[in-house]
Amino acid sequence: MTKRMVIMLVAVAVVLGGLVGFNWFKGYMMQKYMASAPVPAATVSAMNADYQQWQPQLSAVGTLRAVRGVDVTTEVAGLVRSIAFKSGEEVKAGQVLVQLNADSDIAQLHSLEAAADLAATVYERDKAQLAAEVIAKAQVDTDAADLKTKRALVAQQSALVEKKTIRAPFAGKLGITTVNPGQYLNAGDKIVTLQTIDPIYIDFNLPQQQLPQVSLGQKVTVTSDAYKDTSFEGKVNAINPRVDTNTRNVQIEATIPNTRRQLLPGMFATVKVNSGDEQRYLTLPQTALTYNPYGSTVFLVKPSDKKDEKGQRVLTAQQVFVTPGPTRGDQVAILKGVERGDQVVTSGQVKLKNGMPVVVNNTVQPANSPNPSPQEGQ
Repeated sequence: MTKRMVIMLVAVAVVLGGLVGFNWFKGYMMQKYMASAPVPAATVSAMNADYQQWQPQLSAVGTLRAVRGVDVTTEVAGLVRSIAFKSGEEVKAGQVLVQLNADSDIAQLHSLEAAADLAATVYERDKAQLAAEVIAKAQVDTDAADLKTKRALVAQQSALVEKKTIRAPFAGKLGITTVNPGQYLNAGDKIVTLQTIDPIYIDFNLPQQQLPQVSLGQKVTVTSDAYKDTSFEGKVNAINPRVDTNTRNVQIEATIPNTRRQLLPGMFATVKVNSGDEQRYLTLPQTALTYNPYGSTVFLVKPSDKKDEKGQRVLTAQQVFVTPGPTRGDQVAILKGVERGDQVVTSGQVKLKNGMPVVVNNTVQPANSPNPSPQEGQ
């Protein structure tokens, strides 16, 4: 019985040893095969690094505001007799917009004028009588005061009549009105909006640390999503002397010529302020950089000593550290780590390892615009 048990244990040990040995041998052979098998080349896009001229700019979002803007109202109540304008038209300063019914006021004015004329006649007659010492000087003084009072009433009534004619306070473009002839207006009721929009202001804010880079007369470029392919040039004309204590931002005002009336008050727009002289930077698309805790890197495409079936050198990826600088749109400046003419991987570097063979295919290139536009809806 003991002999049979020993034989069985030996047989089991032999079987297990054979299985373990077979598995080890199979793994060894597979590892050897994988080590000798060629690594497939990764397809990437690449470009040659080159220098570009950069105009340093400060960017902000601003709000357009009319140089002059007001809601035209009536100072006195009255019935609208006539409207002398059309919605949306240009008007000149002093041009009549609305005429209120002033018949009773004009009649009252004529009555007061007649009373003032009579008072003037009495005053002149009493002065002549005073010269002849027929009446007392106190009577002439009373006549003079009465004449001044009646003339003041005439001026007051004349001003009231003038207020019934509503004029444009300045030249500009009218908005849309809902007032109609025969409508009764109370004092302060809005008639129409009037805006002077050529030129037009844009207000924007910049952080206080950027304030030394802004000065009066500095050039600004304004773009609006309403006119994606159009930029508007202007100049800084005012800097608020007070910094907002809540945001630590300073308000800047710039004037933009608007001869075609494209920009309207209330619109928001992107403002870029040219700051300093142009600088020369070696630039790459921002997609070319890989940002890591230990530093930023890019992959360069370099020819190796190996050759392919066609006798051409195999291209490989070499990872290098770079020092990135300022950014502009889709681009980033490279201050150190890449030389002019180096072929840099711009997309596909996520799958790369140092020394890995690559194939360059530039059919599709990543965005590389200094002034990108929104892509939504395109």
